[in-house]
Amino acid sequence: MPDAEAGRAAARRTDPFTPLTSEWLDVSGGHQIYVESAGRVGGIPALYLHGGPGSGCQPDHRRLFDPERFHAVLFDQRGAGRSRPTRSRDNNTLPDLIADMEAIRAKFGFERWLVAGGSWGATLALAYAEAHPTRVTGLVLRATFLGTRAEVEAAFGETLARFHPTLHRDFLEMLPEAERANPCDAYFRRILDPDPAIHGPAARAWHDTERALSEVKPARSHLDRLAIRSGSALPATPFMEAHYFSQDSFMAPDQLLRDATKLAGIPGIIVQGRYDLLCPPSTSARLAEVWRDAEIRVVEAAGHNLYDPGIRDAVMKAICDMAKRTAAP
Repeated sequence: MPDAEAGRAAARRTDPFTPLTSEWLDVSGGHQIYVESAGRVGGIPALYLHGGPGSGCQPDHRRLFDPERFHAVLFDQRGAGRSRPTRSRDNNTLPDLIADMEAIRAKFGFERWLVAGGSWGATLALAYAEAHPTRVTGLVLRATFLGTRAEVEAAFGETLARFHPTLHRDFLEMLPEAERANPCDAYFRRILDPDPAIHGPAARAWHDTERALSEVKPARSHLDRLAIRSGSALPATPFMEAHYFSQDSFMAPDQLLRDATKLAGIPGIIVQGRYDLLCPPSTSARLAEVWRDAEIRVVEAAGHNLYDPGIRDAVMKAICDMAKRTAAP
């Protein structure tokens, strides 16, 4: 395990992975974002970006960074996790998130930092690096997602039908027949509808379908329609995903791939699950064709999830390897 020796010098703390700092940072548009830091003050500056959009950081994400070597910063993006207002989609766009990252960097006094993220976090990492290439020492990406409508439609359309035909049928049958020709658009409209009787079932169906696509061995091969139409708690991510994906992630068509030339000179490591149905290897390959400083590390027998066999270890090793590559002489 790459973290087997992590934190040896920080043993004076009961848990070397506990946050050094935690606070809410006022940013634009009435938002307060939750920000925490971990590791060692004076260590290698690093930033971790959670996925979703809309999920939030988890305590285990701190453990991706050796606390003896890194001064790592994690934050819940606007409307996600502990950030306020909870689940707010107002003044919540990709440029807003990039501006928040710059505000966080300035607050900590970092000139440059290593940026890591997976899935939507990889999208945001790429967008930030293309907007502020001089602020990035290196990128570590897992499950590369370029934030395009085409990727979402492929995952919930052709890919879902090929690998999970029963689930695909259930996914479509949750919609009126007239809306099934463009299911992603129909789901986005329904998830963003203010009526709970409309957005509740749509959000649960989207969430459960996405979860199955993210797992190599999903627990279910169909949708539980009774549970979907129940009054159970609503998952957060479908609402933020519908907000972003219905707006093409607030980017121009193919923006990240088109602007990948701006990444020239920034080293990158892309951790790719061989059987990732949401962010397939072809996406990483397309990016690496333009971004020549990127190295793809394929994890066999793994899919999309950070906790698929081998993925977490590969991400931790990539972060350590990137730190060695970018360390000042």
